[in-house]
Amino acid sequence: MKNSPCVVRRAKVDDAPALRAIRLEALKDTPEAYGSTYEESLRWTSRQWRKVAKTRNYFLGECQGVVRGMASGGYNEDRPGTWWLYSMYVSPNERGTGLAQQLVDEVVAWARGEGATELHLHVGSRSARARSFYTKLGFVERGDVIEMDRDPSIGLHTMVKTLV
Repeated sequence: MKNSPCVVRRAKVDDAPALRAIRLEALKDTPEAYGSTYEESLRWTSRQWRKVAKTRNYFLGECQGVVRGMASGGYNEDRPGTWWLYSMYVSPNERGTGLAQQLVDEVVAWARGEGATELHLHVGSRSARARSFYTKLGFVERGDVIEMDRDPSIGLHTMVKTLV
């Protein structure tokens, strides 16, 4: 893995166009990895993207002034007391550079700052490369698999990383 020349930073409201672009890229590249679809997200207004950039906890990986990756972290209301890594993606040209790890590290740091002792994620059954990546970063499969809401043929494996 090369050292990434990229910078990871928290998204701001003004990042809405860049967040939209990277999210749409992710949905086209690996649609099976996300709970929403390209078509749904394409219909969002600029106001909706600005709200997401303002209210959700997104981190952007910027390489030479262009956003090439994203990840978000959040508290899961459906599973009280748990913090989650959501929406992880890195553009194909930046894979293997360390950007993905930088993005995860930022979400881990955020979760620790929130008092989390574990960070959870769901990874799709069709995403062997992602599962391997998360395993290398210390995430462990819990053994439970749930169906993806929008496509029940995709199983979502729960993985957890201990943060203490």
